Amino acid sequence: MALTMVEKQVSGVTVLQLSGRITLGEESSQLRTKIKDVLGQGNTRLVLDLAEVAYIDSAGLGTLVAGFTSAQNQGANMKLANLTKRFDELLHITKLVTVFDVYKTVEDALKSFAVS
Repeated sequence: MALTMVEKQVSGVTVLQLSGRITLGEESSQLRTKIKDVLGQGNTRLVLDLAEVAYIDSAGLGTLVAGFTSAQNQGANMKLANLTKRFDELLHITKLVTVFDVYKTVEDALKSFAVS
């Protein structure tokens, strides 16, 4: 199952709706390129909607960390929303939950930008 991405602008925040798998190879490369493009366009507020992501491997996690780091280095902010139970557990096991800003819904993530 390939990775598909739908980009939307909501109140000045770029929302990337992801569906499929984020795995080593084409999928993680696609996501890395997309995040780089979004940041390159000057977007500083980004939410990744992960509700439809069926599977993520270590390379996919690495891609998310690299995207987060790139965002931070460019003064941007990347947040995760709608994690599946399995993905949430994976973030806790790897302690990456302490790195990412994680929200239950895209709406919660969007609201968090208004506060910051």
